[in-house]
Amino acid sequence: MNVTVNGESREVPDGCSLEDLLRTLDLPRDQVAVERNLEIVPKQHYQACRLETGDQLEIVTLVGGGSVDSPEAPSDSDLDEPLRLGDHVFHSRLFVGTGKYATFAQMKTCLEASQTECVTVAVRRVNLRDRGSESLLDYIDRDRCLILPNTAGCYSAEDAVRYARLSREVLGTNLVKLEVLADERTLLPDPLATLRAAELLVEEGFTVLCYTSDDPVMARRLEGAGVASVMPAGSPIGSGQGVLNPNNIRIILEEAKVPVICDAGVGTASDVAIAMELGCAGVLLNTGIAHAQDPIRMAHAMRHACEAGRLAYLAGRIPKKLYATASSPTEGHISGIKPQ
Repeated sequence: MNVTVNGESREVPDGCSLEDLLRTLDLPRDQVAVERNLEIVPKQHYQACRLETGDQLEIVTLVGGGSVDSPEAPSDSDLDEPLRLGDHVFHSRLFVGTGKYATFAQMKTCLEASQTECVTVAVRRVNLRDRGSESLLDYIDRDRCLILPNTAGCYSAEDAVRYARLSREVLGTNLVKLEVLADERTLLPDPLATLRAAELLVEEGFTVLCYTSDDPVMARRLEGAGVASVMPAGSPIGSGQGVLNPNNIRIILEEAKVPVICDAGVGTASDVAIAMELGCAGVLLNTGIAHAQDPIRMAHAMRHACEAGRLAYLAGRIPKKLYATASSPTEGHISGIKPQ
């Protein structure tokens, strides 16, 4: 006798049960649903359900969107390559500051939670009055984290160069994060003094990671001066406003031949993800963790956001469209009433 299965005519033996049909089609009963003449047949009735000539059968299963053939899942080592800054290699792209924490112990726990491999420190005078006070360096695991001295608080090229030389003497490293600020209220970088300091430090053999504004022209000049990384601010230091001008960051990323690290203004995990999805090589932050209501949880969040944003950038987002595009396949759709 003849029945119709999923729109196709098929010959089956007289007295054939629905269970027999599924067995013939090599379809597992627990993975399908069957509709006979527009009535759903419960699974427990498959054996008792005898097919008749002219029956209309729809046999469906569940599918996901996209292609049936999926590429082999990449290993962790295939997902990304390490970040290289001068002679230094980093697997974590999250750089974390060491200031503003309630205690050194809290800072230590947050650094561990963030899984950062590079922490920034400032150069300040030794406290001669209280020699029993704790040292920041005692709370940094130097086997896991590279210490990146910065010239925070400098308002002239001369002071920044002086601080960089002192930090090199303390740590024995040529790596330095250069900051030359214009004023105490905005903490915006002084472009002319920053460029001058960068030129001097590069000439002296420093590997310079340079804090700057989100001005693409300034970024180009700093790269021309030989810095190892351009570090445009997402927004003013400590403001928590996130990436205010993604278009400028995009332009910098298009033109730069050195790694671009978003520095300053990050307030929460989504800000980090946005910066990384733009294509930044990394994010440097401090206040977003240290002044969070729960710094340790925020440190975990920032780590995951950095990793997720980076992977999303490498994966390539889908284009934005005005109208919908079905994610489920249209093939195998059972007939029915369509919207007008």
